[in-house]
Amino acid sequence: MNERFSFDGQSIAWGAIGEGPPIVLIHGFPWSAQAWRQIAPWLAASHRVYYFDMLGTGHSEKRPDQSVTAAVQSDLLEALIGDWGLKRPKVVGHDFGGLCALRGHFVNGIEYGKLHLVNAVAVLPSGSPFYAHVANHEHAFAGLPDYAHEAMFRAYIQAAAHHPLREDSIRTYFDPWSDETGKAAFYRQIAQADPGDIAEAQARYAPPDFDVHIIWGMRDTFIPPEQGREIEALLGARSFTPIPDAAHIVQEDAPAALLGSLLRTI
Repeated sequence: MNERFSFDGQSIAWGAIGEGPPIVLIHGFPWSAQAWRQIAPWLAASHRVYYFDMLGTGHSEKRPDQSVTAAVQSDLLEALIGDWGLKRPKVVGHDFGGLCALRGHFVNGIEYGKLHLVNAVAVLPSGSPFYAHVANHEHAFAGLPDYAHEAMFRAYIQAAAHHPLREDSIRTYFDPWSDETGKAAFYRQIAQADPGDIAEAQARYAPPDFDVHIIWGMRDTFIPPEQGREIEALLGARSFTPIPDAAHIVQEDAPAALLGSLLRTI
């Protein structure tokens, strides 16, 4: 993550490896581009792989007055692809990264070569009682003692996994959210999650002129596999690959299976 891009005066961390046709990897929440650390090097054997930290996440800028909605993140994606000079890149989106990619095409008008969606936020209903509660009490959550914040974060991301997460993986994801700035940014991301951003995109879904492939961790308790099948039908996807022993964060539960699924259809 050795490059920086200025988006509306805010600094975005990004990087790229490999040579060949372009692929853009888009992470979800509360992850970062590090979610692709076991995937990107293998894709880079045959592609130029681009990755970035969404606004307000990872090593990208976090500040109190920023908007980090899905609409803003898809605007960021459009700006990055334009700055990189990419024409119809292949795109892989996980979780809210999937919504970013979908809005990027159906709302922002970005054309892709292929689209892979991994346990993507894409259709309604979406959200949870936890998200609604944080939205109503954002400042109270942002003021939690450090130990309580870390305990909540650990519980949240472990709930996204089927297998116990390694300690080094937990630290990789937690560190950007661990100081006072990061703590506030974590709850800001949750509070600003707007179902209207999903509804706007969902109303426009139709089979696009590029191939869509769906990959789903079938033990996902955040976004049920039935929603993956709904997305498959709405977009006329060419394939749906179930990963049986993975939950929401497929990159941690089953990285080899995810990589194999991508290499088979990329």
